[in-house]
Amino acid sequence: MDQEHIMKAYDEELARLDQLIAEMGGLAESQLADAVAALVRRDGDLARKVAERDARIDALERDVDALTMRVLALRQPMAEDLRTVVATLKTASDLERIGDYTRNMANRTLALTQLRHIGGAAHTIARMGGLVQNMIKNVLDSYIGRDADLADEVRLRDEEVDQLHTSLFRELLTYMMEDPRHITTCTHLLFIAKNIERIGDHVTNIAEHVHLMVCGEVPEADRPKGDRSSLTVVKSLSANAETPSISEETDET
Repeated sequence: MDQEHIMKAYDEELARLDQLIAEMGGLAESQLADAVAALVRRDGDLARKVAERDARIDALERDVDALTMRVLALRQPMAEDLRTVVATLKTASDLERIGDYTRNMANRTLALTQLRHIGGAAHTIARMGGLVQNMIKNVLDSYIGRDADLADEVRLRDEEVDQLHTSLFRELLTYMMEDPRHITTCTHLLFIAKNIERIGDHVTNIAEHVHLMVCGEVPEADRPKGDRSSLTVVKSLSANAETPSISEETDET
């Protein structure tokens, strides 16, 4: 095989990797949208479909793994091409994890359809989901377009998702303190919100992969983080208080 044919085959393999990532990303985006819709509508049938469709994302990740191993072994890419292959491998892993989180959301929604509805938590979760869904779309655009500026913008938007997660965490703690009968429902909602927050983290990972792929270096500044839920504590009930109070521990050492 002459050099021209070798290079053509190589370019086709790289293009195929982009196609696989685009397909995985599109599925991950639609999975998140459907998982949130199932929660808001308390739609058990849709939740089951979301859980079942995760297998397709897993299969696509295996295709990416196989093709990247082939490219690394046979083509021995260098410089920008090597960064592209490595970024593709890492991005596929992040997208697979996003699929896992949407499946978990769907399974918890199935449990919630059997429980009493509580407050407006589902709508806050829907807002979080909408933000993250838009982040997925934009980070895929940045990947396909090799747009580091767009990737950096997506990376910074995760702070708003973190802040919504913290707010919802405190709200659901309040519901549980007010009435222990809310604990099961609120626990499922807490895990669903955490799943979306973690999906946002994986999207920022992809944004960093894109930055490295395009620029040859990791982003200089640490991304801002707005999730304070790990510092939130429930204070003991005092003699003069009717309910326990929620406060935030400082992270000083």
